[in-house]
Amino acid sequence: MIKPLEDRILVKMKEGEETTKSGIILTNNSKEKPQIAEVVEVGPGKKIDGKLEPVCVKKGDNVIVSKYAGTEVKYEGVEYIILRQDDLLAIVD
Repeated sequence: MIKPLEDRILVKMKEGEETTKSGIILTNNSKEKPQIAEVVEVGPGKKIDGKLEPVCVKKGDNVIVSKYAGTEVKYEGVEYIILRQDDLLAIVD
């Protein structure tokens, strides 16, 4: 199990769409990198002035991440990204 430190968040990217809204099938080369990810695990938060500031998301949340943020890791055959809380743009309801 990967347990992020401080304000880091472990996410798994959601798969991109295979077809456009008009029904055009996209090849792997023409698909954009997805920016919506599922939060798999979160760190405890970051200490600021001796006080622990918790992370603003929780396990299971869907989030929008910055396009080129984080560090890609592969663990037990699954690809994840570890990023800082600042690399999150929004929570998707």
